Amino acid sequence: QVCAQLCRRPCYCPWVPPRCPRGSPLVLDGCGCCKICARRLGEPCDFLHVCDQSQGLVCDYSSAPAGTGGTCNFEDDEEGCEVNGRVYRDGEVFQPSCKLQCRCLDGGFTCIPLCQEDVRLPTPDCPHPRRVEIPGKCCPEWICDAQDQQLLRDARAVSPGLPYPCQEWGTEWSACSATCGVGFASRVSNQNRYCRLETQRRLCTVGPCPALPAAFPAVS
Repeated sequence: QVCAQLCRRPCYCPWVPPRCPRGSPLVLDGCGCCKICARRLGEPCDFLHVCDQSQGLVCDYSSAPAGTGGTCNFEDDEEGCEVNGRVYRDGEVFQPSCKLQCRCLDGGFTCIPLCQEDVRLPTPDCPHPRRVEIPGKCCPEWICDAQDQQLLRDARAVSPGLPYPCQEWGTEWSACSATCGVGFASRVSNQNRYCRLETQRRLCTVGPCPALPAAFPAVS
């Protein structure tokens, strides 16, 4: 009945077939009459405007109001996953953003980062590294504050002969954290390149720990 209402005989098709976007092949419409561009994943479809069956797509009417068209989607019997409103086939690799690469697997998906998650420790030439977003680049990059570089140059210019460019201030070293064996002691001091108060630690040893009784085997 639907075919009789929508399909006219004989066929009247345009002389020149339509030019399809990349990834959309020419196929016969639902009446088997004229060539049209196959609808792709997520595009609207109906009886006449068919989906690309070579990609395993069918016209899904499950979420469409009665009497309206559907949306091209994968068949229900095929495992897939939905990310940001788009459905991917099982095993398909995709990038939801330039920073992630994901793989659809058994109804879910796993992702790996495409940006390096390295950690940059402070160094004398870059004491306070920061990771910032660079316009035009996907992954953030490490930079050094220009203010810190200027402070270092100014401090060296004021007191070039001292190991640190300020008068020493600090607390006494604390007691060792361990009652035997190796521990650490801490203090607050300003003896650093920028004369900033910071907590410093050093190793300490009070004495050797007593040996375990012979009844207890040594644990490596």
